[in-house]
Amino acid sequence: MTLTEILLIILIILILIFLLFWFFSGTTGRISLRRPVESRVDEYLDRRFARLVEEAGVVGRPKLNWFKDERGKVLDADIQKITELKEFENEFIQNLSDLEARLDALERSLDSKK
Repeated sequence: MTLTEILLIILIILILIFLLFWFFSGTTGRISLRRPVESRVDEYLDRRFARLVEEAGVVGRPKLNWFKDERGKVLDADIQKITELKEFENEFIQNLSDLEARLDALERSLDSKK
């Protein structure tokens, strides 16, 4: 290897290190290597969303607090209903699979008697 090749390899390694440092600087560790740009934008919006909403004047804090107080109980009740429905769905699927297994066993026993 010549001196030029060694210097070129060192330069490439330094550039890679700089890019990795720049990419991960200021992150909270939620950067996805599969979708680096999207995850970086998501993280930026997550960190600055409250300030962006305030700057845009979309909704004020008193109104937001009122909404949380007023609708929080309703939303919690809806979440509880959803979990109950999911439990019912799981039980229903289990019962259905048990009934199908019993039906298959009955059909096999009828076929064996013939």
